[in-house]
Amino acid sequence: MLAGALTPMRRPSSPAVVGALLASATSIGRAALAASSPAVTQTAECLTGSASFPEELQTYHVMNNTRVSPDSNILRVGFQGRNYLGFDDRTPTCISVYSPNAKAKSYSPISLPDERGTFELLVKSYPMRPGGGVGAYLCSLNAGDTFEAKVKSKRVVHRSSDIVGRWSQVGLVAGGTGIAPLYQLLQILLRDDTSVISVLSINKREEDILLKTELDELARKHPGRLRLTYSLTDENKPGYESGRGNVEMALRALPKPSLKREVMVFVCGKDGFVESYGGRVEREKTSDGSKGKKIQGPLLGILKDAGFDESQVFKY
Repeated sequence: MLAGALTPMRRPSSPAVVGALLASATSIGRAALAASSPAVTQTAECLTGSASFPEELQTYHVMNNTRVSPDSNILRVGFQGRNYLGFDDRTPTCISVYSPNAKAKSYSPISLPDERGTFELLVKSYPMRPGGGVGAYLCSLNAGDTFEAKVKSKRVVHRSSDIVGRWSQVGLVAGGTGIAPLYQLLQILLRDDTSVISVLSINKREEDILLKTELDELARKHPGRLRLTYSLTDENKPGYESGRGNVEMALRALPKPSLKREVMVFVCGKDGFVESYGGRVEREKTSDGSKGKKIQGPLLGILKDAGFDESQVFKY
């Protein structure tokens, strides 16, 4: 999609709001930083005269598909009809992908939310199974292929969808492909915030560490603001922690829970991984017995044992 060929078209109920340019993050502080650079609200743009909006099911096209680990791919995806993938240029995004004969599955892009007309997905190719296999489906697509998806509503993190200007210390705990949603958070915070970020990435083997090159490069560019800890569960190697994690590892790798409201720790990975660190993500009860909305549930596991409380942890 060529941005220069687009014709802007405003959505009547959602006019664009353009924030003042960011002057000096270090001098004005985190709170002023967030206030001085509000997110730019989504506008609709199109090539054909028909606008699209994030929450609508639409066709996305694969621009390229690259294998990056033994079982994971990065897809560069294009779209038409609007500026940004999500609802504005700064809020983390998540899409629900639909595939033939499978349930929809959610994916968070690894690209920044202000990219125009494209985004990137990190996808693990889990084996095909009844009602599943969306990852295998996406990894099988070639350049020029298309798939159906829609953007999910903004994720609310303890009463707000904004992640900028809220904490001075942020911890990101990732199990395997759980690094994908957290990588987008990391990029937003490094660009728009002044917080210090600690990443704990846990994988089976060194070859399974996703986005390691990118993470190492960000750490090189942001000394003093980004600290990385990698742990391997299936092999022992110099320079790496060993195991899935425990209280001692959490206290070494993450911000101190004693910082209270200045700290937020995000946890993302498969259900069992998230449960071991923070307890299960639960669902609201419904009157008709249908699947209710996801809720955080009580804080349990490693992070609770390490001294964190529920206000300091978000199970992503």
